[in-house]
Formats: sequence, C-alpha cells, structure tokens
Amino acid sequence: MEIVHTPVLLEETLQYLAPRSGGELMVDATLGEGGHSEAFLSRFPDLRIVGIDADRDIQEVARERLREFGDRIRFYSGWAQDFFADLPRDERPDTVLIDLGISRYHYEKSPRGFSFRRDEVLDMRLDPRRGIPAAELLARLSEKELADLLFTYGEERYSRRIARGVVEARSHSALTTTSALAEAVVRAVPASYRRGAIHPATKTFQALRIMVNGELSRLQELLEGALRALASGGRLGVISFHSLEDRIVKNYFREKHKNCTCPPEAPICTCEGRRLIKLLTRKPVSPTEAEAKRNPPSRSAKLRVVEKAVDEDG
Repeated sequence: MEIVHTPVLLEETLQYLAPRSGGELMVDATLGEGGHSEAFLSRFPDLRIVGIDADRDIQEVARERLREFGDRIRFYSGWAQDFFADLPRDERPDTVLIDLGISRYHYEKSPRGFSFRRDEVLDMRLDPRRGIPAAELLARLSEKELADLLFTYGEERYSRRIARGVVEARSHSALTTTSALAEAVVRAVPASYRRGAIHPATKTFQALRIMVNGELSRLQELLEGALRALASGGRLGVISFHSLEDRIVKNYFREKHKNCTCPPEAPICTCEGRRLIKLLTRKPVSPTEAEAKRNPPSRSAKLRVVEKAVDEDG
C-alpha cells in the first residue's frame, strides 16, 4: 500500500482537537487516505472515529491503512452532510474534523482527470456514482456561463479569454481529456501568463472541480450539519485551502458566535441571546515555515476551530 498524501497542520490539529475525556467519538468528515485519523488513533488509545469519504476508491486505501485499529474505526461511504442528517441524537460526536483539501491521491492515483499533468478522461467527480462529469459540463456551458464559472470559482483574471478559447476549441472537437482542455487554456492566455509561477490551467481546473463536486454549495450544509450533530462542549475544526471556502467558514463561525442569532427581520429576539459557539482560533492557524517547505501543498492551508456552547434546538 503506497500512501501519497501528507496530512497538513497535523500537530496543530492534534493539539486543538485532542480528546478532553476518555472514550470520545470523533468524526473525520473527509477521511481521504486516513492520515489525520491514523495520527489521532495512535496518539489517543481510547478514541473512536467514524471516517467518511464520498470516494470509495480512496476509502479502500484508508481501510487498509487503519486496519490495525480494529473496531475503533468505522467507515461511512458518502457525503458527510448526509451522515450528519441521519445521525441519531444519542450518538453525537465529541469532535468533528473537516479537511476541505483534495488529496494528492486524486491528482496522482485517480484516473479521473483532476490534474492537467497527466492525460486522462476529464471527469473530476469525487463520487463517480453521482453528478455530471467535467467534460459533459464543459460541453453544456455557454461562453458567458463558463467565463462566470472560471471567475467565481477559480478567481481567474483571464476568464473571458479562456472561455472564448474553450468554446472555439470545442467547436472543432469535444474536450474530453485533461490534455485537450489544458491546451485550449494555454492557447487562450497571453504568453506572459504561460510563463508564470503556476500552470495557466490551474485555476480553470480548480473551478471545474469545485463546480462538478458542488464543493462550495455543499459546504454551508456540511458546516450546519456538523455543528448540529456535535455534542455540547464538542469541538469542530475546519481546514481550508483557498479564499473562497475559507470565507464561507469564517462567516459561518462569525454568525454563530453572535450573542443574538435571530434573523434581522425578526421583530423580537427568540434565541434568548445564546452564543452557539466559542472561537478557539481568533485568527486561522497557518503552517509553519518548516511544514510549508517540507510539504508545499500545505502553504495555503488554514485551520479554524470552534467549541459548541449550546444546542440550537435547546
């Protein structure tokens, strides 16, 4: 079994989300290859974990990696928000970890077209059983819709030029592979952009992946489900990797930290001024210089941690 992904902010996550008592239950809502879970199970012998992942292939890697921990780890195949929605009230976790990053496994081992560095079918779905492949999405979108997608989800400054180039390219032949899409992007951008620090197709691939998997649209529901399921006094940690998702996490935590959480249009306060969470990280925790150098994908990671104060439903 070859492990290719290195968990980011590992020591910081272990510190903030360490069990506060014996026999606690933790939910690793984005299990991946199981790096974070392995560290928690190894360091805290009384801890139990539920590992969740929508990708069955990568979950099989985690199953093999975590086999030695026996029944201290159990697995759920699917989206974490679905798990939280069906969770019985008497099985509330004491800790939830959400790592929003895409595993290196998907770039290096999955044949679904997450990376432009290998020529693969342009799919990008984390769960191949659901949703629309990236190639089909590209074929459907109008030039304006594609430009808006690249600008909104990729923060791509050449979104209009790339959209125009992609539409022109697909008029000759369908863009069904990673290399075909990457070549269309490269042809569309200025020469100076091609010589930049990152590949010119990086943001285009990010935007498509986010759209295909509904990453941002799912995030709000995931945060709400995790906080609702969490036991009072439990902790929720979220690791984000780009400004779009970090902004959603930051604003959600800020809203739940208010003394009054009633909607602005409410004539009177009905929440009794109960703050729902306590912020354990006023500012996000970033990787050390040593970690960023050792594991370059960690450079943009940010960890935010909160503690649940009261249940929303009382």
